[in-house]
Amino acid sequence: MQSPICAMLNIEFPLLAFSHCRDVVVAVSRAGGMGVFGAASLPPHRLEEELAWIDAHIDGKPYGVDLIVPNSFAGKGVTSKETPPIPAEHKAFISRLLAKHDIDANDLSPPDELHSSLGDNMSDDGAARLLDVAFRHPIRLIANALGVPPPLMLELGKRHGIPVAALVGTRDHALAQVRAGVDILVVAGSEAGGHCGEVATMVLVPEVAAAVEKMGTNTAILAAGGIVTGRQMAAAMAMGAHGAWTGSVWLTTAEAETSQVVKEKMLRASSRDTVRSKSRTGKPSRQLRSPWTDAWEAGDAPTPLPMPLQSLISEPALRKIDKLSAGGHEGAKLLSTYWVGQGVGLMNDAMGAGRVVQTFKEDWIAACERLNGFLGEQM
Repeated sequence: MQSPICAMLNIEFPLLAFSHCRDVVVAVSRAGGMGVFGAASLPPHRLEEELAWIDAHIDGKPYGVDLIVPNSFAGKGVTSKETPPIPAEHKAFISRLLAKHDIDANDLSPPDELHSSLGDNMSDDGAARLLDVAFRHPIRLIANALGVPPPLMLELGKRHGIPVAALVGTRDHALAQVRAGVDILVVAGSEAGGHCGEVATMVLVPEVAAAVEKMGTNTAILAAGGIVTGRQMAAAMAMGAHGAWTGSVWLTTAEAETSQVVKEKMLRASSRDTVRSKSRTGKPSRQLRSPWTDAWEAGDAPTPLPMPLQSLISEPALRKIDKLSAGGHEGAKLLSTYWVGQGVGLMNDAMGAGRVVQTFKEDWIAACERLNGFLGEQM
């Protein structure tokens, strides 16, 4: 395919798959797309282990790494040992919510690794350590999920000849990224799973494409947000994108890290069964609706803590919920949730990640042929 994304990343098809699961990364890259490993929650030694495994199984195919290094967050510059205590109000709220679903709220202290990954990894020094690990491996893309990438990421990208990508949710954010020197804009609409803004993909992609064109730059654009089919990918490329960045569609694959309970919920869900909430990370992120998310939106719920402090109260509880739900605990199964976009309503069939790539290709071609058919013989 003659997309600048394919040339830039040395891939066959401009479909990028963000995943926390190394197996998905490998399967997508081997199928002709590019897997991008979400590494924000891992300490450096764990990132080294995961990337070494990917290197050993990916058959030399290109892959990328995605980090979260926000420009500002609560406690920036504070080490994990100095993290402020969680307010008693939030602890009590979690205890009541779990008890309502017959779950003991004991043993919910965040493990040291969670403190480290959510605090230290987002600091300048922590990001530098992760970047050092990432650039020791044959990655072909480095991405920052929140805000303008730190200068070190941009510098290392140029030094190693590795494109730097950044996620944006508004036109102004996109222009700031271009001025900073980012190579690829991941233009993510509000339909996206995980952290997302308020502007829909259908509006945001052409808005950013037009603005970038007006600047006279050749910054590549990947559309994101609700894209789970090849026809959606084709539509986004018709609007000015050069490919697609996807995340949710991989969550129901055989390789994904999601629990079987969550996978089954997603396969049954409609596009209305997600909610955009600060309850998990402290920043708005779209996730599967459940009694957990509903409780945080109720009038008696405390205001979510700023990032990354909210994760220190939410993640231990959600991990316990996942563990209990896997064992058949009914209350935990009801509460279970995970990040997913509105495209979940189109995710109705469980299949392997490699097969998803092939399905994207087939659907993309069919959509393009359909569009060409509208031109008619007279054009």
